[in-house]
Amino acid sequence: MAANEPGQPSNTLNSATTVNLPTPSSALAIGAHPDDVEFGCGALLAKWAADGCVVHHLVCTDGSKGTWDPDADVTALSLRRQDEQREAARRLCGERLDAIGEVRFLGYVDGELDSGLQQRGEVAKVIREIRPQIVLGHDPWKRYRLHPDHRHAGLLACEGIVAARDPHFYKEHGIAHHRPDALVLWEADEPDLVEDVGVHVGTKLHALRAHESQFESTMKAADDAELDKFEQRIRNRLGDLGRPFGLDAAEVFKLIDRL
Repeated sequence: MAANEPGQPSNTLNSATTVNLPTPSSALAIGAHPDDVEFGCGALLAKWAADGCVVHHLVCTDGSKGTWDPDADVTALSLRRQDEQREAARRLCGERLDAIGEVRFLGYVDGELDSGLQQRGEVAKVIREIRPQIVLGHDPWKRYRLHPDHRHAGLLACEGIVAARDPHFYKEHGIAHHRPDALVLWEADEPDLVEDVGVHVGTKLHALRAHESQFESTMKAADDAELDKFEQRIRNRLGDLGRPFGLDAAEVFKLIDRL
């Protein structure tokens, strides 16, 4: 497996591990690119959605560089990736139409995301508007991370919560402050939350298949046979993460619940 394929956590779990959070009423997953949420926490979101949680997505970049084709129309690619993200969000919720939340895009150019004050304010505003019980995002402190957008998107999730929770930050929003109950970070460097997702792995993969533009560049799948191999890699990874806990499959995270 490629060392920097999206969604990979450390295999070393913290000794003080929580297994299965209660299902929240609403969740906001903040990803750098279209498809990052499905890679990082797709099975967990599918599990929560099946239990009635309203699932929202916030994508920070336009995904316009997500291709190996040097002659690609990047404007068309960006629009396509928005459509793919909306479809993936729908697939995560399955038959629970009441669980399908908003899918928002900040629209920063792929590869050029920063975690500055302007971007922090935009994320804080979304948190205040949507008022999620739990926020999910990239672990910005993951060692040896190559992609800067993942790092910055993770920082924006963390710093956006701080700004959203305190009433004197960004008062120009004109929106009441909001403090989520917890922050859950995927690709975690030191995971301490294990989520049993055994019956939801298929939903995660179904949602990832919505990102057809990424089959070759991200999933290393130029044909159906390679796509099957990609899906088996995901199944194997989640199986390996669940095995120490007697689970068929798990997604693991860093839990921060003192916000």
